[in-house]
Order: sequence, then C-alpha cells, then structure tokens
Amino acid sequence: MSDLLLGALALVLIFEGLLPFASPATWRRMFEQMTRLEDGQIRFLGLGCISVGLVLLALWH
Repeated sequence: MSDLLLGALALVLIFEGLLPFASPATWRRMFEQMTRLEDGQIRFLGLGCISVGLVLLALWH
C-alpha cells in the first residue's frame, strides 16, 4: 500500500512540474489569475479536481 501511495505522489509531482518546466511564463500568468479568484471559486475548482480524481480511480479499479 505504501508503494502505491508513493507512486501516486510521484506522479502528482511529475504532472505538477510539467507546465512550469515547459512554459514558465504561461504558468506564471495562470498562477497570477488563480490568486484573483474568490474562495468559493477555488473551492469549486478543488471539488472538481477531487471529483475527477475519484471517477478516474473508480474506473481504474
């Protein structure tokens, strides 16, 4: 189980690092736009990410 969790964490870090590595200017603009969002919008984005992740996890198993 810990190997699976470590692998999942490694994949998250890889995917999170792709955009800043490939296009730092785009990542910076996107990050600046994210700081302008309201708390509710950020929560909705987080909920959407969680939902998509759960659906993908359910489909994988």
